[in-house]
Amino acid sequence: MNVAMWGKALGLIPRPTKEEWRGLDFISRWLIATRAAVLIITLIASGITGLLAAKEGNFDFLLWSLVTLGLLMAHATNNLLNDLTDHLKGADSGDSFRTRYGVQPIEAGLMSTGEALVYAAGTGFVALLAGAYLAYVRGLPVLVLLAVGVFFVVFYTWPLKYVGLGELAVLVVWGPLMIGGGYYTITGDWSWEVVLAGLPYALGTTAIIFGKHIDKLDADRQKGIHTLPVILGEKVARHTVLGMLVLQYLLIAYLVITGFFTPVMLVVFLSLYGFFKLTVPVYRAPRPTTMPKEYRADVWPLWYVAFAFLHNRRFGVLFALGLTVEVAFQLAG
Repeated sequence: MNVAMWGKALGLIPRPTKEEWRGLDFISRWLIATRAAVLIITLIASGITGLLAAKEGNFDFLLWSLVTLGLLMAHATNNLLNDLTDHLKGADSGDSFRTRYGVQPIEAGLMSTGEALVYAAGTGFVALLAGAYLAYVRGLPVLVLLAVGVFFVVFYTWPLKYVGLGELAVLVVWGPLMIGGGYYTITGDWSWEVVLAGLPYALGTTAIIFGKHIDKLDADRQKGIHTLPVILGEKVARHTVLGMLVLQYLLIAYLVITGFFTPVMLVVFLSLYGFFKLTVPVYRAPRPTTMPKEYRADVWPLWYVAFAFLHNRRFGVLFALGLTVEVAFQLAG
């Protein structure tokens, strides 16, 4: 076991050589191949889902645990299929953007296509097992949610991402499907208010994928991948991200005014400092052609996506903190 590599793979996407890869244990390889560092996005979403259920006094730890496991494994499966599909379609060949910010195991020769399929099948099987049990407990609605989730896992990379629908898919998955559907699975009740309450976090997640696609806009355009930033153009796409992030705060304010949240949830506004100090200046300016002197070499060439990810993590943690305090107040009467 290489516990140090586990921690490294959970913090960023390592770039092991073939020799280093051969010496890694299975868990380290799985964490690297699934890009486990970005699974925190789903873990926060699942935490928010559980807290929303607890807020309504209808939390079930076992069901929440299975929802979390299923969502994490589904996200990991999607990442594996993403790399596999882009490899087969030639999108990651040569000195592609993907191969420069972290190892692409198939392109780097660390894994064969068959091995990648085994990883994806095994990971997806765990997700399906969790989903099947939850469908057994909750019935047909969860089975429908599971089927929709499978659709997005399998078809996100192609054709959705290639025809400008990838960003919308992310918004739907991390909002109505993941938080709204997760809430229903845990509580047995569907709530459009919960869907709306989960939308601020879903917007932050969508901003991340927007940022990633802006970073690789030129490469995608050359390879015929028509992401939404390719269709909109870089400047419009950058300002679209800023609009989505502003909408996060407006939605929180609306939910507090209408009484769904208490004023405690205004704690998310603490992330406005970083938003105006870092995110806004970055997204108002064109991408630098070379790595800035003070920038982290292990993050470059990621730029817009890195700042969107940082903002989403701050916002998401404060969101979860506010919900935790609300739940604690309710339990205390």
